[in-house]
Amino acid sequence: MSGSKPGREGQASYANRYGDVAVLIPCFNEEKTVGKVVTDFRGALTGANILVFDNESTDNTAAVAQMNGATVIHAPRRGKGNVVKQMFEQVDAEVYITVDGDDTYPASAAQELVAEFRKGGVDMIVGVRESSVEDHSYRRFHRFGNRLVASLISRLFSIKLTDVMSGYRVLSKEFVKSVPLKSKGFEVETEMTLQAATKDFVIREVPVQYGSRPEGSYSKLNTFSDGFLVLKAILIIFKDYKPLIFFSSLSGVLVIISAIAGSGAVADYLKTGQVYRLPSAVLATGTMILAALSLSIGLILDTLSKYHNENFQLLRRLVKKQQ
Repeated sequence: MSGSKPGREGQASYANRYGDVAVLIPCFNEEKTVGKVVTDFRGALTGANILVFDNESTDNTAAVAQMNGATVIHAPRRGKGNVVKQMFEQVDAEVYITVDGDDTYPASAAQELVAEFRKGGVDMIVGVRESSVEDHSYRRFHRFGNRLVASLISRLFSIKLTDVMSGYRVLSKEFVKSVPLKSKGFEVETEMTLQAATKDFVIREVPVQYGSRPEGSYSKLNTFSDGFLVLKAILIIFKDYKPLIFFSSLSGVLVIISAIAGSGAVADYLKTGQVYRLPSAVLATGTMILAALSLSIGLILDTLSKYHNENFQLLRRLVKKQQ
């Protein structure tokens, strides 16, 4: 009958329709915002498991989170990357949502993100941050840096991305339980994106409104030091997962240096049969040897990387069977 209320079984099903979802909230000194974040997600995702990982906060973050209905877990190793690794190791769920505890990401978008994820064929949904022209929550320099890094990753890994540093994500169990993370700090979001791209996980982006921190709340992100760590993470992962391109590019640079350094010595030898610029000749020879070694290293590591990738695909199959 139209307009009738669901029976007890229907009500129980509705109340637990997000029972397979874990909302993971890493926090450090977020007592002013974490209560609202927990409350908002409890309301948006009925039945979801809301977990706050308190990273040695010196304020009342843990107490406020618990008071508002979250399960609080102590995360002793400082750094967001360390907290994310702990979350992935300890929590078992079918769908994982990671979100910051600073109340800048809307819980109201969670249902849409989960619905998009449940359509299938995707391992990572990234909430792409958008803000109005009047809203200065997304600082212009941070936006520029994010776009620059996203463009660099898109070119290096042949994938179209616009926001690689968003802290609002929906992740599959397969990704969470099979991908090893190395980052210790705020570069962990970039590493998650890179790991997904290099290991053939499917990434999809969905725009979400990005808000301002409330008065009295402050960001722990350092633009320059954390930006350097992000670029370092990109370089390391590119070296590890695209070694042939990395070392052959290095080899090409060394060949150019060798050619420039040795051009004078070669010209002298062709004219007189003598080498007068001995230091330049030694430099050119040594640089050319390094170029050959770099190319050889790239070829060897490329073979090892392909072998590692084959083993990882087998691991993915095992994780799928356990679901």
